[in-house]
Amino acid sequence: MVDRPIDDLDRRILHALQHNSRKTAASDVAESADVSPRTVRNRIERLEEKGIIEGYGAQVNYEAAGYQLHTLIVCTAPIHEREEIARRALEVPGVVAVREVMTGAENVQVEVVGVDGNDLSRIGRELNEVGLEVVDEDLIRNEYEQPFHLFGPDATDVDAEGEGD
Repeated sequence: MVDRPIDDLDRRILHALQHNSRKTAASDVAESADVSPRTVRNRIERLEEKGIIEGYGAQVNYEAAGYQLHTLIVCTAPIHEREEIARRALEVPGVVAVREVMTGAENVQVEVVGVDGNDLSRIGRELNEVGLEVVDEDLIRNEYEQPFHLFGPDATDVDAEGEGD
């Protein structure tokens, strides 16, 4: 069995927050889990303190906001500098997210929003200046997310051998 720092109530809270953190009320989670709202608020605070919940954010539809050039730029960075370069990439205006990828030469993904083609070219040049080699660029049409299935209220935990608790 894999030891995890969270229990069933924590997973239920995380599922609710991932589904819609803005409209998740401690009282709703408490009622569905048969605990007090105060317990849920304490658990959320503990999950934040442990770094399990790192923050809350809005999901933005850039096209609806008038920015059609929502782009994923796939890059390569030297492995020994990857983390530092990825963090510096966040300083480039237009960069909205950076992901480090653990395998392969294309080991950094940079999500950007540009106002026009010239802006995307500038972003590419500035990413190059911080040490990233741009390998590919893809326009993002839509993005879909959902809560992690093992955080759901009806999920059963699975250990390394694939057997439930």
